Amino acid sequence: MPTLVLLRHGRSTANTSGVLAGWTPGVNLDDHGRKQADAVAERLRPVPLAAIVSSPLDRCQQTVKPLLVDRESGPDAPVIDERLGECKYGDWTGRKLTELVKEPLWKVVQQHPSAAVFPGPEGEGLAATQSRAVAAVREWNARVEASHGPDAVWLACSHGDVIKAILADAYGMHLDLFQRIVVDPCSVSVIRYAETRPFVVRVNDIGGELTGLLPPPKSTGDEDRTSDSDAVVGGGAGAV
Repeated sequence: MPTLVLLRHGRSTANTSGVLAGWTPGVNLDDHGRKQADAVAERLRPVPLAAIVSSPLDRCQQTVKPLLVDRESGPDAPVIDERLGECKYGDWTGRKLTELVKEPLWKVVQQHPSAAVFPGPEGEGLAATQSRAVAAVREWNARVEASHGPDAVWLACSHGDVIKAILADAYGMHLDLFQRIVVDPCSVSVIRYAETRPFVVRVNDIGGELTGLLPPPKSTGDEDRTSDSDAVVGGGAGAV
């Protein structure tokens, strides 16, 4: 089976403002996110991409746009697949993470995410998010192999929680463990699908320097901040 490059969108205005964007329209990359998108496009330029598939949300389409510039071969435009769209956070959409951490559901999302269903008529369960995203990846693998052969490489641009869910499936991990995976903005993760199992080749590769490993600034004492053990719902803004 082909090799899948999973690309998370670049840093967005919602990431830097600490808001859970979900499917909110008009959430764009910030200046740093656009630089990230240009940089990852340059890193990926030598890689022949048989297909580029994207979440329909603006921040993902803006991230893949530089991938199409000055490429000798490959697709002229991304294909949009709604199954790679962000988790539908329902009534949590558009709210500050510092508010959401106080909700009883927050602990479920952290400790038992397979049981987490976001509130409201538009809310989705994380298990449903994983199911649709993995189904999309498997289907696209089959399409790419049929059109370009088993050695083809293709790219999917999606969101932090969605990519974590796909990686958890590839690892054979229960979804309840997926919060152990970190996927930063514009990071690259790679899965090579073979006949009997997937091989996780790379995770959260942001390339370049290692300043992201420096300790974070000391706390300002904000009592609403998340625990050091909590995963950032939505994926967060990444290392500064």
